[in-house]
Amino acid sequence: MYTLYILKCADKTLYTGITTDLERRIKEHNSSGLGAKYTRGRRPVKLVLAKKFKNRSDASKEESRIKKLSRKEKMEEINQTPIQHKNNPLTTTNRTTLRAYGF
Repeated sequence: MYTLYILKCADKTLYTGITTDLERRIKEHNSSGLGAKYTRGRRPVKLVLAKKFKNRSDASKEESRIKKLSRKEKMEEINQTPIQHKNNPLTTTNRTTLRAYGF
């Protein structure tokens, strides 16, 4: 199972990626040298969108589509999509609740 995710960086920019272990990857972005070079200077990062995919191909296609969107379009996508991840307590909540958690 692959997860596409969008992070909001401390400087308010957005970072999009895919992973098989979302919790590990967010920790890497926030605290280790294993996170993307882009996010290392923009810590801390916060998860604002996560979508599950059955295979890497589908996740990569969606990542490519999202990376081509304008910031405004990405924000619309974020506001319309709940975070879909089994270990995320905010999985079925709406955007108002996510904002209350700092997303």
